[in-house]
Amino acid sequence: MSPSLSVVADNDLNVARVETVGERVRRLQAEARQLAKDHIRSLSAAILGAEAIAIDIAGGGEAYPPGIRDLARRFAEDAQARVQTLEAINARQ
Repeated sequence: MSPSLSVVADNDLNVARVETVGERVRRLQAEARQLAKDHIRSLSAAILGAEAIAIDIAGGGEAYPPGIRDLARRFAEDAQARVQTLEAINARQ
């Protein structure tokens, strides 16, 4: 004869708590805000990289057409201010 089976309560189980819709929305919004901040930091880094190239072109002499050198010089002058503006706005969020 085989032993009989019985149901045993296990109150020590770690039951995963189900996230409510509201909690999920808040979590996803916070994640989206963080991703946006990271994306803005990437934009700032890209602008600074382009600024370095623009400085090289602006000082590149006769190998570059005068209009290009002037445009690169103006970009380089403006890039730092744009990055500072991006970072200041991003820091407020």
